[in-house]
Amino acid sequence: MRLRILHHDRCFDGACSAAIFADFFRKTVSADADIDYAGLFHQANQVFPDELFPGDENAIVDFKFAPHPKLTWWFDHHQSAFLSDQDEAHFRADQSGQKFYDAGYRSCTQFIADIGREHFGYDPSPLAQLIHCADIIDSASYDDAEQAVMMPEPSMKLTLVLEASQENLCRKVIPMLLDESLDSIMRRPEIAPVFDALFQRHLESIEIIRKRASCRDGVVYFDLGDVDLSGYNKFIPYHLFPDSVYTVSVVDAGFRTKISVGSNPWAPTEPSKNLASLCERYGGGGHQRVGAISYPPGELERARASASEIVEELSAAAAAS
Repeated sequence: MRLRILHHDRCFDGACSAAIFADFFRKTVSADADIDYAGLFHQANQVFPDELFPGDENAIVDFKFAPHPKLTWWFDHHQSAFLSDQDEAHFRADQSGQKFYDAGYRSCTQFIADIGREHFGYDPSPLAQLIHCADIIDSASYDDAEQAVMMPEPSMKLTLVLEASQENLCRKVIPMLLDESLDSIMRRPEIAPVFDALFQRHLESIEIIRKRASCRDGVVYFDLGDVDLSGYNKFIPYHLFPDSVYTVSVVDAGFRTKISVGSNPWAPTEPSKNLASLCERYGGGGHQRVGAISYPPGELERARASASEIVEELSAAAAAS
């Protein structure tokens, strides 16, 4: 049996979700399944062509729902999980018992582990450490901004590698997550030097953002549209501006123009805006505390205009809280 697992690409939780689903599938469905992995990125005009689903079984984890007849498994925990009301209705009408959604989960990895245990008798305990790390990373449950930016733990280091390496390493790393500790993976000769180079670039990116960012009324804003810095650490703004509440940035990611919108996990006042709902108004989405908007390539001016509107709205919210 051939299984295709589609996952949120360049994302630690996406990679961990793919790994735990592979483990679940082999232990409860088909022990000798031939599994391959493919990453998905959020795009302005999201489509799910037939060629994404070549398997006898096809799964999407940690990504939006696809109303495709060959999609046999689905798990997601994002508020913005459906591209349309019709897609949500398609999901609600599904009778397979193999498609699951719960926006209350901090990580999709934990969600898959719990559903596997509760509905299929799966034992996720051998991967408990991986599940724990995915929960910490995806919910940004760090002690403080310095820990998030300086990355002392292997899971944090691997997150940088997966998100920012020039060679997309998710497909290579996912099988490693099932057989090795995160510390062992980070010591691998094909991983360690990648991290070292990326961490040096990360330190340089802190200085770039320091020079470009400004904070007004609790909102940090910076524009990286003219530099190659699409994979910056999203906690840098809170490290530089610890009293900020929100951050908004514009990035040219090549295949898309991206607006990132986030809230400070350590803010002196509790963020009041649901950022997923805010981003949905511009065709994006995410979670309550973090969201993003994708426009087509080359639409920097449109992104800058939208970002300016978002900054004004968040500034008003921060001032009112």
